[in-house]
Amino acid sequence: MPELSPYEIHAVRYAHNPLAVRRDNFLDADGHDASPMPMDYFVWAIRGNGRTFIVDTGFDAAMALKRNRQLLRSPGEGLKCIGIDPDHVEDVIISHMHYDHAGNHDLFPRARYHVQDTEMAYCTGRCMCHAPLRIPFEKDDVLAMVRKVFEGRVVFHDGDRELAPGITVHRLGGHSKGLQVVRVWTRRGWTVIASDASHFYANMEQGRPYHLLHSVEDTLEGYRALYELASDPANVIPGHDPLVAVRYPASAAGLEGIVVRLDADPCK
Repeated sequence: MPELSPYEIHAVRYAHNPLAVRRDNFLDADGHDASPMPMDYFVWAIRGNGRTFIVDTGFDAAMALKRNRQLLRSPGEGLKCIGIDPDHVEDVIISHMHYDHAGNHDLFPRARYHVQDTEMAYCTGRCMCHAPLRIPFEKDDVLAMVRKVFEGRVVFHDGDRELAPGITVHRLGGHSKGLQVVRVWTRRGWTVIASDASHFYANMEQGRPYHLLHSVEDTLEGYRALYELASDPANVIPGHDPLVAVRYPASAAGLEGIVVRLDADPCK
């Protein structure tokens, strides 16, 4: 895409779960394997060509307490570290409606939210009658999104869609029924923000899904799709792997481990 200037992608690390263990992170894990495998939580910022898109909205301090997670900083604070004022953001892409991706309901007061039809139907439909399927969702997050629908602030997508030249969304499902990933043109070619299509590098590299999912089949097929969407396998960015903050350089001096630049060359 030579006529289009490449976008920047920044990953804002806002929370951490130091208590996660290996058996939590693989569907086929040994149930006795309690070796540490901690988890990070990110939101992502795409910036360039006169546009800013935020991918996911994270959770707040109250949710961190409820879910026993460490909130390192609010996503809004992290974004301000790279000069993005949440009050001025106009586009937010919600990868899926799980609590750690769709909270902070009032953080982006001017934004329109890009959501898959399938995901909203899933989190407001009959499947939520089943307690096990409700576990990763929060009622208040879902209700807040429904309110945004009635305020005219939600843009629905049915499958793949171009949001701007060089930015597309692709519905993969798997982890959640309507999960979508974001493909971005960068100076390293096509880069894919996988969100929870793969929590860790190891999930997609080893073909071993995370334990919490809607469809094993869609998850496994999703790994293939992620690699096909990216210019290089290294350009697929998982949603929760602490290695992301290690492999990529800080977006600015002093932001090491806080905000990292995903369109930059990985650290050697």
